[in-house]
Amino acid sequence: MRTALVIGTGLIGTSAALALSQRGVVVHLADHDPEQARTAAALGAGTDEAPGQPVDLAIVAAPPAHVAGVLADAMRRGVARGYLDVASVKGGPRRELEALGLDLSAYIGSHPMSGREKSGPLAATGDLFEGRPWVLTPTRDTDTEVLNLALELVSHCRAVPVVMDSDAHDRAVALVSHMPHLVSSMVAARLEHAEEAAVRLCGQGIRDVTRIAASDPGMWIDILSANPGPVADLLADVSADLDETVRALRALQSSDEDKRREGTAGVEGVLRRGNAGQVRVPGKHGSAPRAYEVVAVLIDDQPGQLARIFADAGMAGVNIEDVRIEHATGQQAGLVQLMVEPKAAPVLTAALRERGWAIRQ
Repeated sequence: MRTALVIGTGLIGTSAALALSQRGVVVHLADHDPEQARTAAALGAGTDEAPGQPVDLAIVAAPPAHVAGVLADAMRRGVARGYLDVASVKGGPRRELEALGLDLSAYIGSHPMSGREKSGPLAATGDLFEGRPWVLTPTRDTDTEVLNLALELVSHCRAVPVVMDSDAHDRAVALVSHMPHLVSSMVAARLEHAEEAAVRLCGQGIRDVTRIAASDPGMWIDILSANPGPVADLLADVSADLDETVRALRALQSSDEDKRREGTAGVEGVLRRGNAGQVRVPGKHGSAPRAYEVVAVLIDDQPGQLARIFADAGMAGVNIEDVRIEHATGQQAGLVQLMVEPKAAPVLTAALRERGWAIRQ
């Protein structure tokens, strides 16, 4: 791949353009908002000048509702040898293109499984997709050259290619992305009118659950409108679980011992099923999740504190597998939770204490 055209310079499009530009590909940028394309160009993602001849690959980074129309226009103009979209829903756009009677041998659907709560070119980074799955949905009609261009794009972005059927992909993302987003929003909505005294008690648990609820509603309306059936089916199952859990909790309020036992069993059942599902979430590098020990360190909210902790851990020969930060409400301090291999926890604890860090059990 020597040249590419990115149509849509939001978070995903600009991040892909940055990755390609950093690897020597000449990238042309286009957007319905020319100012957004100019911003992406100023960030080093490419040029906002139109290509003088067909490029190797056109990457359409438009909302699902507009993907088919943008792709159809680009294909009719012959702007590229191959065409690819990065929308989070795949079945609908493909069927729309088929209905338009277009030759789809030059097209392949794709979906990089990466993103942020922020949108727009200013939120983009060239390493956004690194180590993340990038789904490709070729059909029997997809030209081999186009598949190879798509694989080259994924390689340049340092993502991990995953080949799936388009409808299977849509069912999968409904489960692991679209439904969880709505549930996160429903939990966060409970905080809108909560008493200030209650909100001040928010800890890492509520932050984890509600983090994705900060995303742009307009973008998510586009996504959910393109995949409503599978998401509604999953929410119906969640609703059934909620009804059962409510009944179990009400039973725990009863003075009848048998009902209390039933309530306990009901609550325990949903918690254990949650345990069983959570352990299936892939861990570091996509492998099965591993059990890490947590070394908790109290830090002041000052520049360079995290860098010092990581440097001290490195001097102790300990690799930090994951990290979380919990800020103390109303204080200039926080608790850094360092996840390490169990055998490394005592080594790290001793090393950090020796260097003056306050360790919390």
